[in-house]
Amino acid sequence: MRGLEDWALIQAKLPQATWETIAMVGISTVVALLIGLPLGVILSITGPRGLRPQRAVCSVLSVIVNIGRSTPFIIMMIALIPLTRLIVGTSLGWQAACVPLSLGAIPFFARLVENTLNEVPSGMLEASHMTGASLWRTSTGVLVRESIPGILAALTVTAVTLVSYSAMAGTVGGGGLGTLAYYYGYQRFMPDVMILTIVVTIVLVQLLQYGGDRLVVAVSHR
Repeated sequence: MRGLEDWALIQAKLPQATWETIAMVGISTVVALLIGLPLGVILSITGPRGLRPQRAVCSVLSVIVNIGRSTPFIIMMIALIPLTRLIVGTSLGWQAACVPLSLGAIPFFARLVENTLNEVPSGMLEASHMTGASLWRTSTGVLVRESIPGILAALTVTAVTLVSYSAMAGTVGGGGLGTLAYYYGYQRFMPDVMILTIVVTIVLVQLLQYGGDRLVVAVSHR
């Protein structure tokens, strides 16, 4: 009888929880790309070996990025509750979880982008500079363009990391598979629900990684 109840619950809750997790990860990944990419480019350009070294700018941005990366996500979620309520109107649900997820992903992705851009051979940048190209053209036409495969790989890593972050958000009312696993699988002692949410989470991660890897290969062979 209990098994039938578990299966009925899974049929009712799992599709919605899966969709909420996908939505959280998708929105947060897009925000990380839109803000983290320019931030990573600025960090690279203003760094010691960058196109326009600016020690003060780079230092300030590096401190901000390091603070964002080093703050445990669960603490960040709690600290950002006032901001989340201001933006979304509530601190519960998958929409609210997108706020701390996005703010946690931005510095993470930005640092990955910076490291990727720093691997571009300096000779290519010098050649572009010698032709009279502007800083903007060199940054976008050479630095970013040559780093597209690495940037896509970094974005894949960020998306995969956000899946685990979203599960953590679910334990404090963030919705998604994390909420389903915690409130039903753990608190109500329903191991079937717990196991299935783990399996679905693993499948999501595998799909993200596979899709990201294929995209990187496709771009690299152009």
